[in-house]
Amino acid sequence: MQQSDFESIPRVSVPELDSILGKPFPILDDGFVRLVDYMGSDESIVQAARVSYGKGTKKVNEDRGLIRYLMRHRHSTPFEMCELKLHVRVPMDTWRQWIRHRMANVNEYSTRYSVAIDSAQTTLPGEWRVQSIGNKQGSDGFLESSKGDHLTKRETEFQKFANDIYNERLEMGVAREQARKDLPLATYTEAYWKIDLHNLLHFLALRMDDHAQLEIRLFAKTIGEQIVQKWVPHTWEAFVDYRLSALHLTKYDTEIIAALNLSGKDGAKKKAIELGMLDEQGSTAKKSREREELEYKLSQLGFPIPW
Repeated sequence: MQQSDFESIPRVSVPELDSILGKPFPILDDGFVRLVDYMGSDESIVQAARVSYGKGTKKVNEDRGLIRYLMRHRHSTPFEMCELKLHVRVPMDTWRQWIRHRMANVNEYSTRYSVAIDSAQTTLPGEWRVQSIGNKQGSDGFLESSKGDHLTKRETEFQKFANDIYNERLEMGVAREQARKDLPLATYTEAYWKIDLHNLLHFLALRMDDHAQLEIRLFAKTIGEQIVQKWVPHTWEAFVDYRLSALHLTKYDTEIIAALNLSGKDGAKKKAIELGMLDEQGSTAKKSREREELEYKLSQLGFPIPW
């Protein structure tokens, strides 16, 4: 083939994203997310999927229908054809959770080379959350205001003290790499974060979930609703339908629901005992996270809890 046989390919452009390039979306008291660059669109996903079938198959499927099929059947490579680059400002403790998602390219602000960002996340008196009894890594409700007032006051004192010590070390000539060691985890950091759409959706599915920590949930919600939804609307619609708002039924779930349908509550209870979700007497005294998750799914589907 000769060069003249190939058509020129214009860069994919999404006007809804172009209009927000560089615009910071504020999060928490001093954090933000802003779009730096992007590659691809819904059309790019469709194009990548159809190349497997050769030229001439484009009329077989509507773009939206194909994207929904790909999402529904957990195809990944077509979604990897799209990428997003973000500039984020985030507290260090939240960033520790964020950076665990390894399928991204990251360049973070370095406190070895530069003076630490003079900002730390603060907590209003009504924002101090109580440790959850049932979830060791989560929170449930808020402390009363009198305790919140005290904790916020102490937080302000501590952050000022830590910042004063840090600046004192710098003024005395201590190397930045050592002077930073006692900075609180509430200190903000910044990073450029580039990730493909497939892995971004996995990040959002985990971090937009109600069980995720509130702070990172706010960042994920902003990325999803303010950026991804505008970037790939068909993909976002399918993602919400098949991931965010969907219920995943395990083998145990389907067996118990089938038993409930065929044999009523007694049949479901018997099956739950057999599968170890209830104790031998059919009691819920035995703690089971899997049973609790099934109970939630049953309530969402409009079924009565059978035990």
